[in-house]
Amino acid sequence: MKKSRFSEQQIIGILKEHAAGMTAAELCRKHGISDATFYKWRSKYGGMTVSDAKRLKAMEEENSQLKRMLAEQMLDNATLKEMPGKKLLTPKSRRDAVTWAINERQYSQRRACALAGIAPKTYRYQPQRGHDGGVRKRMREIASERRRFGYRRIGMMLEREGICLNHKKLYRLYKEERLTVRKRGGRKRAIGTRRPMLIPAEPNQRWSLDFVSDTLRDGRRFRILAVIDDCTRECLSLLVDTSISGVRVARQLDQLIELRGKPCMIVSDNGTEFTSNAMFRWCRECGVSWHFIAPGKPMQNGFIESFNGRLRDECLNEHLFEGLGHARLIINTWRSDYNHNRPHTSLDGLTPVEYANTDQMWNRANL
Repeated sequence: MKKSRFSEQQIIGILKEHAAGMTAAELCRKHGISDATFYKWRSKYGGMTVSDAKRLKAMEEENSQLKRMLAEQMLDNATLKEMPGKKLLTPKSRRDAVTWAINERQYSQRRACALAGIAPKTYRYQPQRGHDGGVRKRMREIASERRRFGYRRIGMMLEREGICLNHKKLYRLYKEERLTVRKRGGRKRAIGTRRPMLIPAEPNQRWSLDFVSDTLRDGRRFRILAVIDDCTRECLSLLVDTSISGVRVARQLDQLIELRGKPCMIVSDNGTEFTSNAMFRWCRECGVSWHFIAPGKPMQNGFIESFNGRLRDECLNEHLFEGLGHARLIINTWRSDYNHNRPHTSLDGLTPVEYANTDQMWNRANL
Protein backbone atom coordinates (compact mmCIF):
# COMPACT_ATOMS: atom_id res chain seq x y z
CA MET A 1 0.00 0.00 0.00
CA LYS A 2 1.23 3.51 -0.92
CA LYS A 3 2.41 5.44 2.10
CA SER A 4 0.71 8.81 2.78
CA ARG A 5 2.91 11.93 2.65
CA PHE A 6 1.03 13.31 5.67
CA SER A 7 1.59 11.93 9.13
CA GLU A 8 -1.23 11.45 11.66
CA GLN A 9 -0.06 14.52 13.52
CA GLN A 10 -0.26 16.69 10.35
CA ILE A 11 -3.72 15.31 9.46
CA ILE A 12 -5.04 16.12 12.95
CA GLY A 13 -3.59 19.68 12.59
CA ILE A 14 -5.39 20.19 9.25
CA LEU A 15 -8.70 19.01 10.78
CA LYS A 16 -8.23 21.43 13.70
CA GLU A 17 -7.79 24.30 11.22
CA HIS A 18 -11.13 23.31 9.68
CA ALA A 19 -12.72 23.23 13.12
CA ALA A 20 -11.31 26.73 13.76
CA GLY A 21 -13.35 28.15 10.83
CA MET A 22 -11.32 27.62 7.62
CA THR A 23 -13.35 26.20 4.77
CA ALA A 24 -12.63 22.85 3.14
CA ALA A 25 -11.82 24.47 -0.23
CA GLU A 26 -9.24 26.75 1.38
CA LEU A 27 -7.62 23.85 3.25
CA CYS A 28 -7.44 21.75 0.10
CA ARG A 29 -5.86 24.58 -1.89
CA LYS A 30 -3.46 25.40 0.97
CA HIS A 31 -2.16 21.85 1.53
CA GLY A 32 -2.49 20.58 -2.05
CA ILE A 33 -4.99 17.78 -1.39
CA SER A 34 -8.27 16.84 -3.07
CA ASP A 35 -11.73 17.24 -1.58
CA ALA A 36 -12.15 13.43 -1.41
CA THR A 37 -8.98 13.09 0.63
CA PHE A 38 -10.05 15.78 3.08
CA TYR A 39 -13.50 14.24 3.68
CA LYS A 40 -11.94 10.80 4.04
CA TRP A 41 -9.62 12.18 6.73
CA ARG A 42 -12.48 13.82 8.50
CA SER A 43 -14.55 10.61 8.56
CA LYS A 44 -11.63 8.65 9.87
CA TYR A 45 -9.87 11.04 12.25
CA GLY A 46 -12.64 13.48 13.14
CA GLY A 47 -12.65 14.29 16.86
CA MET A 48 -9.40 12.41 17.55
CA THR A 49 -6.23 13.57 19.17
CA VAL A 50 -2.75 12.68 17.93
CA SER A 51 -2.41 9.79 20.44
CA ASP A 52 -5.77 8.39 19.35
CA ALA A 53 -4.68 8.46 15.72
CA LYS A 54 -1.42 6.67 16.51
CA ARG A 55 -3.31 4.04 18.51
CA LEU A 56 -5.72 3.50 15.60
CA LYS A 57 -2.84 3.05 13.16
CA ALA A 58 -1.15 0.50 15.46
CA MET A 59 -4.41 -1.45 15.71
CA GLU A 60 -4.78 -1.47 11.92
CA GLU A 61 -1.24 -2.78 11.48
CA GLU A 62 -1.79 -5.46 14.12
CA ASN A 63 -5.07 -6.50 12.48
CA SER A 64 -3.38 -6.69 9.09
CA GLN A 65 -0.61 -8.85 10.55
CA LEU A 66 -3.12 -11.20 12.20
CA LYS A 67 -5.02 -11.59 8.92
CA ARG A 68 -1.78 -12.39 7.12
CA MET A 69 -0.81 -14.96 9.78
CA LEU A 70 -4.25 -16.58 9.60
CA ALA A 71 -4.05 -16.81 5.81
CA GLU A 72 -0.57 -18.34 6.00
CA GLN A 73 -1.73 -20.85 8.63
CA MET A 74 -4.67 -21.93 6.49
CA LEU A 75 -2.36 -22.29 3.50
CA ASP A 76 0.12 -24.33 5.58
CA ASN A 77 -2.65 -26.66 6.76
CA ALA A 78 -3.81 -27.22 3.21
CA THR A 79 -0.22 -27.85 2.09
CA LEU A 80 0.37 -30.36 4.88
CA LYS A 81 -2.67 -32.35 3.79
CA GLU A 82 -1.45 -32.44 0.19
CA MET A 83 2.17 -33.30 0.98
CA PRO A 84 3.32 -36.72 -0.32
CA GLY A 85 3.39 -39.42 2.37
CA LYS A 86 0.99 -39.93 5.25
CA LYS A 87 3.45 -39.23 8.06
CA LEU A 88 6.75 -37.34 8.02
CA LEU A 89 8.75 -39.63 10.31
CA THR A 90 12.12 -40.03 8.61
CA PRO A 91 14.59 -37.38 7.41
CA LYS A 92 14.17 -38.58 3.82
CA SER A 93 10.38 -38.15 3.92
CA ARG A 94 10.81 -34.65 5.37
CA ARG A 95 13.31 -33.71 2.67
CA ASP A 96 10.91 -34.94 -0.01
CA ALA A 97 8.10 -32.89 1.53
CA VAL A 98 10.25 -29.73 1.59
CA THR A 99 11.23 -30.22 -2.06
CA TRP A 100 7.58 -30.71 -3.02
CA ALA A 101 6.48 -27.55 -1.15
CA ILE A 102 9.21 -25.48 -2.83
CA ASN A 103 8.45 -26.75 -6.33
CA GLU A 104 4.65 -27.04 -6.19
CA ARG A 105 3.63 -24.29 -3.74
CA GLN A 106 6.50 -21.83 -4.33
CA TYR A 107 7.40 -21.83 -0.62
CA SER A 108 10.69 -20.41 0.53
CA GLN A 109 13.18 -22.96 1.79
CA ARG A 110 13.02 -21.70 5.37
CA ARG A 111 9.23 -21.71 5.47
CA ALA A 112 9.00 -25.18 3.89
CA CYS A 113 11.54 -26.57 6.37
CA ALA A 114 9.61 -25.12 9.30
CA LEU A 115 6.41 -26.66 7.95
CA ALA A 116 8.01 -30.13 7.56
CA GLY A 117 9.82 -29.95 10.90
CA ILE A 118 13.37 -30.12 9.61
CA ALA A 119 16.27 -27.70 9.94
CA PRO A 120 17.38 -25.96 6.70
CA LYS A 121 20.94 -27.16 7.33
CA THR A 122 19.69 -30.75 7.54
CA TYR A 123 17.72 -30.29 4.30
CA ARG A 124 20.76 -28.94 2.46
CA TYR A 125 23.06 -31.68 3.77
CA GLN A 126 24.24 -34.11 1.09
CA PRO A 127 25.10 -37.55 2.55
CA GLN A 128 28.55 -38.84 1.65
CA ARG A 129 28.04 -42.53 2.49
CA GLY A 130 28.33 -45.15 -0.25
CA HIS A 131 25.65 -47.57 -1.34
CA ASP A 132 27.51 -50.70 -0.14
CA GLY A 133 25.93 -52.71 -2.93
CA GLY A 134 28.22 -55.72 -2.51
CA VAL A 135 27.67 -55.93 1.25
CA ARG A 136 23.91 -55.57 0.87
CA LYS A 137 23.82 -58.30 -1.76
CA ARG A 138 25.82 -60.68 0.45
CA MET A 139 23.58 -59.93 3.45
CA ARG A 140 20.50 -60.78 1.38
CA GLU A 141 22.13 -64.02 0.22
CA ILE A 142 22.96 -65.07 3.79
CA ALA A 143 19.47 -64.12 4.98
CA SER A 144 17.87 -66.14 2.18
CA GLU A 145 19.99 -69.18 3.06
CA ARG A 146 19.51 -68.79 6.84
CA ARG A 147 16.18 -67.09 7.26
CA ARG A 148 16.18 -67.22 11.07
CA PHE A 149 19.52 -65.41 11.49
CA GLY A 150 19.43 -61.94 13.04
CA TYR A 151 21.78 -59.09 12.22
CA ARG A 152 24.41 -60.11 14.81
CA ARG A 153 24.78 -63.62 13.44
CA ILE A 154 24.77 -62.31 9.85
CA GLY A 155 27.60 -59.97 10.92
CA MET A 156 29.54 -62.96 12.22
CA MET A 157 29.10 -64.73 8.89
CA LEU A 158 30.34 -61.61 7.07
CA GLU A 159 33.40 -61.39 9.34
CA ARG A 160 34.25 -64.98 8.47
CA GLU A 161 34.36 -63.83 4.83
CA GLY A 162 36.57 -60.84 5.65
CA ILE A 163 33.80 -58.19 5.63
CA CYS A 164 33.99 -56.23 8.89
CA LEU A 165 31.26 -53.68 9.67
CA ASN A 166 30.57 -51.44 12.62
CA HIS A 167 27.57 -52.84 14.53
CA LYS A 168 25.59 -49.62 13.96
CA LYS A 169 26.16 -49.69 10.21
CA LEU A 170 25.42 -53.41 10.15
CA TYR A 171 22.08 -52.84 11.88
CA ARG A 172 21.24 -49.91 9.58
CA LEU A 173 21.86 -51.96 6.43
CA TYR A 174 19.95 -54.86 7.99
CA LYS A 175 16.91 -52.63 8.59
CA GLU A 176 17.11 -50.90 5.21
CA GLU A 177 17.13 -54.28 3.45
CA ARG A 178 14.07 -55.34 5.49
CA LEU A 179 15.71 -58.53 6.76
CA THR A 180 14.18 -58.37 10.25
CA VAL A 181 13.24 -61.80 11.59
CA ARG A 182 9.75 -62.01 13.03
CA LYS A 183 9.55 -63.74 16.39
CA ARG A 184 7.42 -66.85 16.46
CA GLY A 185 5.01 -67.01 19.36
CA GLY A 186 6.01 -66.36 22.90
CA ARG A 187 6.85 -68.25 26.03
CA LYS A 188 6.41 -67.75 29.72
CA ARG A 189 9.26 -66.05 31.50
CA ALA A 190 10.56 -67.37 34.77
CA ILE A 191 10.02 -65.03 37.72
CA GLY A 192 12.56 -64.65 40.48
CA THR A 193 16.23 -65.57 40.76
CA ARG A 194 17.87 -68.54 39.08
CA ARG A 195 20.76 -70.62 40.18
CA PRO A 196 23.53 -70.25 37.57
CA MET A 197 24.39 -73.44 35.69
CA LEU A 198 28.06 -74.43 35.82
CA ILE A 199 29.70 -74.76 32.41
CA PRO A 200 31.91 -77.84 31.89
CA ALA A 201 35.55 -76.99 31.26
CA GLU A 202 36.44 -79.92 28.98
CA PRO A 203 34.74 -82.00 26.29
CA ASN A 204 32.95 -85.17 27.41
CA GLN A 205 32.54 -83.88 30.95
CA ARG A 206 28.78 -83.59 30.50
CA TRP A 207 26.34 -84.51 27.75
CA SER A 208 22.73 -83.37 27.58
CA LEU A 209 19.87 -85.39 26.10
CA ASP A 210 16.32 -84.50 25.16
CA PHE A 211 13.55 -85.38 22.71
CA VAL A 212 12.00 -83.11 20.08
CA SER A 213 8.79 -84.02 18.22
CA ASP A 214 7.52 -83.02 14.78
CA THR A 215 5.20 -84.30 12.04
CA LEU A 216 5.63 -85.49 8.48
CA ARG A 217 3.63 -84.03 5.62
CA ASP A 218 1.04 -86.84 5.86
CA GLY A 219 0.46 -86.11 9.56
CA ARG A 220 2.54 -88.93 11.08
CA ARG A 221 4.57 -87.92 14.09
CA PHE A 222 8.25 -88.65 14.58
CA ARG A 223 10.76 -87.98 17.34
CA ILE A 224 14.31 -86.71 17.42
CA LEU A 225 16.82 -87.66 20.10
CA ALA A 226 19.22 -84.73 20.48
CA VAL A 227 22.60 -85.20 22.18
CA ILE A 228 24.99 -82.27 22.73
CA ASP A 229 28.28 -81.68 24.52
CA ASP A 230 27.72 -78.89 27.06
CA CYS A 231 31.34 -77.68 26.83
CA THR A 232 31.85 -77.33 23.08
CA ARG A 233 28.09 -77.04 22.22
CA GLU A 234 28.61 -79.68 19.52
CA CYS A 235 25.54 -81.59 18.43
CA LEU A 236 26.75 -85.20 18.75
CA SER A 237 23.65 -86.89 17.39
CA LEU A 238 20.16 -86.26 16.03
CA LEU A 239 18.47 -89.65 15.92
CA VAL A 240 15.24 -89.53 13.89
CA ASP A 241 12.59 -92.24 14.12
CA THR A 242 8.90 -92.76 14.74
CA SER A 243 9.54 -94.52 18.06
CA ILE A 244 12.70 -94.41 20.21
CA SER A 245 12.78 -96.69 23.24
CA GLY A 246 15.23 -96.83 26.12
CA VAL A 247 17.06 -99.71 24.43
CA ARG A 248 17.45 -97.61 21.26
CA VAL A 249 18.78 -94.69 23.32
CA ALA A 250 21.37 -96.98 24.98
CA ARG A 251 22.46 -98.34 21.58
CA GLN A 252 22.88 -94.79 20.22
CA LEU A 253 24.97 -93.76 23.24
CA ASP A 254 27.22 -96.81 22.73
CA GLN A 255 27.88 -95.68 19.15
CA LEU A 256 28.75 -92.16 20.32
CA ILE A 257 31.12 -93.50 22.99
CA GLU A 258 32.97 -95.49 20.33
CA LEU A 259 33.50 -92.28 18.35
CA ARG A 260 34.19 -89.73 21.11
CA GLY A 261 34.87 -91.57 24.32
CA LYS A 262 32.80 -91.97 27.49
CA PRO A 263 31.25 -88.91 29.17
CA CYS A 264 31.57 -88.28 32.89
CA MET A 265 27.91 -87.29 33.30
CA ILE A 266 24.69 -87.26 31.27
CA VAL A 267 21.87 -84.82 32.05
CA SER A 268 18.26 -85.35 31.00
CA ASP A 269 14.69 -84.88 32.14
CA ASN A 270 12.51 -87.59 33.71
CA GLY A 271 11.12 -89.01 30.47
CA THR A 272 10.08 -92.65 30.45
CA GLU A 273 12.85 -93.56 27.99
CA PHE A 274 15.51 -92.18 30.34
CA THR A 275 14.07 -93.73 33.51
CA SER A 276 13.57 -97.19 31.99
CA ASN A 277 15.27 -100.34 33.27
CA ALA A 278 17.31 -100.47 30.06
CA MET A 279 18.91 -97.10 30.81
CA PHE A 280 19.60 -97.94 34.47
CA ARG A 281 21.25 -101.17 33.34
CA TRP A 282 23.31 -99.28 30.75
CA CYS A 283 24.52 -96.76 33.34
CA ARG A 284 25.53 -99.51 35.71
CA GLU A 285 27.46 -101.39 33.03
CA CYS A 286 29.19 -98.30 31.55
CA GLY A 287 29.86 -96.51 34.83
CA VAL A 288 28.41 -93.22 33.61
CA SER A 289 26.76 -90.88 36.13
CA TRP A 290 23.21 -89.89 35.09
CA HIS A 291 21.64 -86.73 36.50
CA PHE A 292 17.89 -86.09 36.29
CA ILE A 293 16.68 -82.49 36.48
CA ALA A 294 13.82 -81.53 38.80
CA PRO A 295 10.35 -82.14 37.30
CA GLY A 296 8.99 -79.01 35.61
CA LYS A 297 12.39 -77.26 35.70
CA PRO A 298 13.72 -77.31 32.10
CA MET A 299 16.01 -74.37 32.90
CA GLN A 300 18.20 -76.83 34.84
CA ASN A 301 19.09 -78.32 31.47
CA GLY A 302 19.37 -75.01 29.67
CA PHE A 303 21.96 -76.01 27.04
CA ILE A 304 19.80 -78.67 25.39
CA GLU A 305 16.68 -76.50 25.71
CA SER A 306 18.44 -73.66 23.89
CA PHE A 307 19.63 -76.08 21.22
CA ASN A 308 16.10 -77.44 20.78
CA GLY A 309 14.85 -73.91 20.16
CA ARG A 310 17.47 -73.37 17.44
CA LEU A 311 16.68 -76.76 15.88
CA ARG A 312 12.97 -76.05 15.72
CA ASP A 313 13.30 -72.42 14.59
CA GLU A 314 15.99 -72.89 11.93
CA CYS A 315 15.25 -76.40 10.66
CA LEU A 316 11.94 -77.98 11.65
CA ASN A 317 9.82 -74.88 11.06
CA GLU A 318 11.54 -74.21 7.74
CA HIS A 319 10.84 -77.53 5.99
CA LEU A 320 8.01 -79.88 5.11
CA PHE A 321 9.18 -83.50 5.43
CA GLU A 322 7.87 -85.89 2.77
CA GLY A 323 8.93 -88.97 4.69
CA LEU A 324 11.21 -90.30 7.39
CA GLY A 325 14.17 -90.60 4.99
CA HIS A 326 13.72 -87.02 3.81
CA ALA A 327 13.52 -85.83 7.44
CA ARG A 328 16.75 -87.67 8.34
CA LEU A 329 18.57 -86.15 5.37
CA ILE A 330 17.46 -82.57 6.11
CA ILE A 331 18.03 -82.79 9.88
CA ASN A 332 21.49 -84.37 9.65
CA THR A 333 22.51 -81.83 6.99
CA TRP A 334 21.47 -79.08 9.39
CA ARG A 335 23.43 -80.78 12.21
CA SER A 336 26.60 -80.75 10.09
CA ASP A 337 26.03 -77.08 9.24
CA TYR A 338 25.37 -76.28 12.92
CA ASN A 339 28.66 -77.88 14.00
CA HIS A 340 30.91 -76.61 11.19
CA ASN A 341 29.46 -73.36 9.76
CA ARG A 342 26.96 -71.72 12.12
CA PRO A 343 28.61 -69.15 14.47
CA HIS A 344 27.67 -69.54 18.14
CA THR A 345 27.28 -66.34 20.17
CA SER A 346 28.28 -67.95 23.49
CA LEU A 347 31.53 -69.14 21.86
CA ASP A 348 32.60 -65.64 20.74
CA GLY A 349 31.31 -66.19 17.21
CA LEU A 350 33.15 -69.49 16.64
CA THR A 351 31.48 -72.65 15.44
CA PRO A 352 31.40 -75.59 17.91
CA VAL A 353 34.05 -77.50 15.91
CA GLU A 354 36.30 -74.43 15.70
CA TYR A 355 35.92 -73.83 19.42
CA ALA A 356 36.78 -77.45 20.21
CA ASN A 357 40.02 -77.13 18.20
CA THR A 358 41.21 -73.79 19.63
CA ASP A 359 43.38 -73.05 22.63
CA GLN A 360 40.66 -70.84 24.09
CA MET A 361 38.73 -73.84 25.43
CA TRP A 362 41.80 -75.42 27.00
CA ASN A 363 42.82 -72.10 28.55
CA ARG A 364 39.41 -71.92 30.20
CA ALA A 365 39.79 -75.52 31.39
CA ASN A 366 43.09 -74.68 33.10
CA LEU A 367 41.71 -71.66 35.00
